[in-house]
Amino acid sequence: MTSTPGPRAPAASPAALALAWLHTARFLTTAPRLDHLPTHEVPEIAFVGRSNAGKSTCINTLTQQKRLAFASKTPGRTQAINLFALGKQGLTDAVLADLPGYGYAAVPRQDKLRWQQVMANYLVSRPNLRGVVMLVDPRHGLTELDEALLEVIRPRVETGLRLLVLLTKADKLNRAEGQKALSIARLQTAGGEVKLFSALKRQGVDETALLLWQWTHPETE
Repeated sequence: MTSTPGPRAPAASPAALALAWLHTARFLTTAPRLDHLPTHEVPEIAFVGRSNAGKSTCINTLTQQKRLAFASKTPGRTQAINLFALGKQGLTDAVLADLPGYGYAAVPRQDKLRWQQVMANYLVSRPNLRGVVMLVDPRHGLTELDEALLEVIRPRVETGLRLLVLLTKADKLNRAEGQKALSIARLQTAGGEVKLFSALKRQGVDETALLLWQWTHPETE
């Protein structure tokens, strides 16, 4: 007597597969200067944003790891580019780059200028940079520093660099405020995508994970 096979488990959604891929994130290296960055061929995604915009929380939420990226109250501790490798079974097929938060008031002016230059050089010259995720607190909107960074990358965006602006802490906005923040940010970031994001309510998490997968694996589309 032959037994009939049971019902198949439903296939995982594309967003679930993207999140499983992001969960493989592991620390690769930290680079205080551009010439300390490793040379590799795999696509890189940079996370940028003002201090306190929720960058570390966003990275930790997407990778489902509580302390992969950390926000330090000591400004000097985070003045480096931190790289995280992605890929299953120990293979690396993409890298996340966590750039230092900018606009921190307690940092000496010369350090601010030095880091602004390092970040600008990275964003302009890193050959395998595939996309940029900018974190913005929508209660404050895009600041002058955010707009200056957008100007730096605009030529690369126009030639194919992907850009995603995440309006973080969206749970602190009501529906009307959220829609208004989206409309304003879309006008300011012509050429990029804009999404509301809340680590607390997991708003925008699936969509962002899927975008990062698509940016780094265009051959699967």
